[in-house]
Amino acid sequence: MCFRLMSILALLITNLALGDIAPETVGQAKMKPPTDTWILVRDGLGAFYIFDAANGDMQGLIGATNFTPALEANAERGEIYAAEQHYARTRRGARTDVVTIYDYETLSPKAEIEVPKKVAALPFRQYIALMDDRKHLVIFNMTPAQSVSVVNVDTRAFVGEISTPGCALIMQTAGSGFLQMCGDGRLQLIRLDENGGEAKRVRSKQVFDIEEDPFFDKPVPTPEGWLVVSYQGQVFDVSVEGDQINVSKPWSLLSAEEREASWRPGGGRFVGYHAGLDLLLVLMNAEGGFSHESAGTELWIYDRSEARKVAAVKLEASGSNLYVTQNAEPLVAVSGTDRQVHVYDIATTKRMRSISEVGVSPGYIQGF
Repeated sequence: MCFRLMSILALLITNLALGDIAPETVGQAKMKPPTDTWILVRDGLGAFYIFDAANGDMQGLIGATNFTPALEANAERGEIYAAEQHYARTRRGARTDVVTIYDYETLSPKAEIEVPKKVAALPFRQYIALMDDRKHLVIFNMTPAQSVSVVNVDTRAFVGEISTPGCALIMQTAGSGFLQMCGDGRLQLIRLDENGGEAKRVRSKQVFDIEEDPFFDKPVPTPEGWLVVSYQGQVFDVSVEGDQINVSKPWSLLSAEEREASWRPGGGRFVGYHAGLDLLLVLMNAEGGFSHESAGTELWIYDRSEARKVAAVKLEASGSNLYVTQNAEPLVAVSGTDRQVHVYDIATTKRMRSISEVGVSPGYIQGF
């Protein structure tokens, strides 16, 4: 009895002593302004790691969900936008879809805008885009029916949903517009009005054969519009003039000999472009046939103005995703199957460094 009483008294004294200790405050570092060599690497659980490709140093981490397709930055407002799905029981239970607004300096969430429970959860860069009016954010939905949700980031409000049956992606154009690829081989242009509603919709003629040689849904932006690669390695330039959708005559990534040797483009986000040097970069594999999702073993570099291959780089490890920095001396970051991000100098084609601290495994890479 005496021992029990002494134990209770000791516990009370300990708790009183602990109660006198002031809670510790944790500081918060602020992000420095990004440079044009910074990259965002999405890992297998949806976290986005921020690295400087020039030295391999980690700059920050955005803990989005594994249902987040990509991030969109708004430098003028110092904000980063993420379309996210959340479930009450992690992967099941009541679902809530939101656009989370992250503060650039702290990388902490500062606001949420609820949107329809339809956000497409696959890791695609062109599933979210800020229009050129810098206030309307467009998010691609798939349930599997296709549509887009429009959000006003100025008023922090959901504007509305626009049905886009059979058409996917969000490729920004001038005049608050965006292009989409459609399952019938055509392209679609939608323009928004000043309130974020649909103002106009235009369809092109059929520009690709969905059975014989479909377009990859991995376009990359160019100064004139967008660059698209087909399964058979044909390259198309897509642009908009007024309400006219223009598609160039294609040129081939492959010579007759290379095609015979079964070389094909493929991977995740396997195409990159450097605007200043007008260079196209493509991950290639020699598996032929239906190898469009296979990791590339080589990186091929093309002079787009001459439609000519200028270099072929044997990769340190097979890679599925790449991103090209837009500085004067560009670097290309490739997420390897060895769970590292390998950084190559385009001018010398030499590997500069490898980054291994990328969560579960590195996947899709985008610019900051």
